[in-house]
Amino acid sequence: MNTVSSLLDIGYSLSRLKNGVHCILWVLFCLASWADTNLAGIRGEREVMNENMRVVVAEETPSVMRAADELASFLGTVTGRRIPVGRERAKGVNLLVGPAAARLADPAFDAGGLGAEGIVLRSAGNDLILAGGHPRGTLYAVYTFLEDYAGCRWWTEKASCVPANPGFAVPKELNIRHVPALEYRWPFWTHINASADLAVRNKVNGPDRLRDPKYGGRMSHGGVHTFYRLIPPAKYFGEHSEWFSELQGRRTHERAQLCLSNGDMRRELTRELKAFIRGNPEPAVYSVSQNDWEGYCECAACRALAGKYGGQSGIMIWFVNHVAEEIEKEFPSASLSTLAYMYTRSAPTGIRVRKNVIVQLCSIECSFSAPLEHERNLAFQKDIRAWSKVADRLYVWDYVTNFRHHVLPHPNLRVLGPNVRFLAAHNVKGIFEQGAYTTRGAEFAELRGWVLAKLLWDPSLDGGRLIREFVEGYYGPAAGPHVLRYIDLMHDAVEAGNDHLGCFSEHTAAFLSFENLAAGWKLLAAAEAAAEGSPEYRPRVQAAQLPVMYAFLMRWNEMRGRAKQIGAAWPLPEDIRAVHEAFLKIARSEGMTRLTEWIEGLGALDDAVKKAGAGS
Repeated sequence: MNTVSSLLDIGYSLSRLKNGVHCILWVLFCLASWADTNLAGIRGEREVMNENMRVVVAEETPSVMRAADELASFLGTVTGRRIPVGRERAKGVNLLVGPAAARLADPAFDAGGLGAEGIVLRSAGNDLILAGGHPRGTLYAVYTFLEDYAGCRWWTEKASCVPANPGFAVPKELNIRHVPALEYRWPFWTHINASADLAVRNKVNGPDRLRDPKYGGRMSHGGVHTFYRLIPPAKYFGEHSEWFSELQGRRTHERAQLCLSNGDMRRELTRELKAFIRGNPEPAVYSVSQNDWEGYCECAACRALAGKYGGQSGIMIWFVNHVAEEIEKEFPSASLSTLAYMYTRSAPTGIRVRKNVIVQLCSIECSFSAPLEHERNLAFQKDIRAWSKVADRLYVWDYVTNFRHHVLPHPNLRVLGPNVRFLAAHNVKGIFEQGAYTTRGAEFAELRGWVLAKLLWDPSLDGGRLIREFVEGYYGPAAGPHVLRYIDLMHDAVEAGNDHLGCFSEHTAAFLSFENLAAGWKLLAAAEAAAEGSPEYRPRVQAAQLPVMYAFLMRWNEMRGRAKQIGAAWPLPEDIRAVHEAFLKIARSEGMTRLTEWIEGLGALDDAVKKAGAGS
């Protein structure tokens, strides 16, 4: 049954040797920085109980079995000993994984109220219960224990820290219960989407790769921009042009929407959606949402409904509510999702969202150099407060990268923690954090992905402390301080200049001055020097240098001119071709395939380099 129990002790010894060298200084940092930020609960005295430690699992549920195997595997690496997995309690310390095993020590144990993901970490004499709601809670209980008490960290799919600690102690008098405030949590980055192991260990529940029952399945927002998938113009426009938008007096499907007041179209869309659900019962959320442009219908009937319900969001909710009512009759556990986006972002009046409808409010127009609660984002604040009054299941689609220049410096790290807390405080039940999902190598992608995963699981955590923890652990104790100073430099610059910092910012933004970039390069060069000789840390620091190199390359002659104007030393090699080649070498090693969300390849940078050469 268990893969762990057959591992050889020598495997643990080799793993301990590797991890001990890289993690010991990070563990010291971790102990200080996490001392007062763990989940609320009663923290017991640590007592060495390493002898006769075993993992007990008493059910065949795939996710619980995986939790037991993961616990035994990682604790084996930590302690340097094979941790057996069995079905019965034995003399010594039993780590009871899952509700059924918990009842071996506490027959009254009840997972009620934990939902699908709530966790319990509770001492039972010398034993420890690690259990949670079905299907993901027990997994999350185990990973919480491994993080908070064994010091394990999973930075990326390839980078982790599992520190050697032969004297590992199981806590006594432990009593923790945590139910996540957010039912849906997805930092949408390429490296997270590519690894189910990374996602589940960091308690992310959105990626498609989590469908396997051993990961506990996944949550979904159902997709977006589905009008033309449900009512394809190629199939319907010829005979039913009246089902599509009337714009300037004529029916069209080109960059248009559906005519939401048309009852025949609504019935056909409902019929098509029911057929889709029958063939795709999982996940139980399905999108009925506007296309990714304007073009809403201007016919008299649509205008009347929009007027009755407070605007375009009103007719959208009216329409989706009708579809959801019909879907519920056949699929009572299914939910529909729709968008509050662009022309539907403001909340409706005179209508409530049905209980089986999820509204995804989008922050696309916001400033990300300031928190959402800043006066610069007053319009969004008004919208979220209004939506939270009319929608029981409100999700937010947030934007945490620069889609026009994925690799450009984008100093939004300081707002990540405040923004997640703000959203959770306004009745938000799920957050989709859209990052760079079509390429690797985006600016601080690994940092943002990890920090956001932690914040989405527990919005009360300190975002700044999480940033410091990741940087110290991922870039190393020698290079980390230099990287942190670089991060502070860029954030101070964008704040001092009051840059809007949207998710489509240009590479000519004011904070990207020669002075700031040159100072940033100096810090990152110091970080690389500090990581010299480390095959683990040095490549990561070099990847962190790409955004500054990119900013210089895109405006090479302008930057050269500014350096000459102020009499400053040029920080990079004199030859643009050498800098370009160095950029490409690092970018390829990182797996970078795009500079923007939309265009494959690195051609825009090649063009900028050619232009700079011609103008020099």
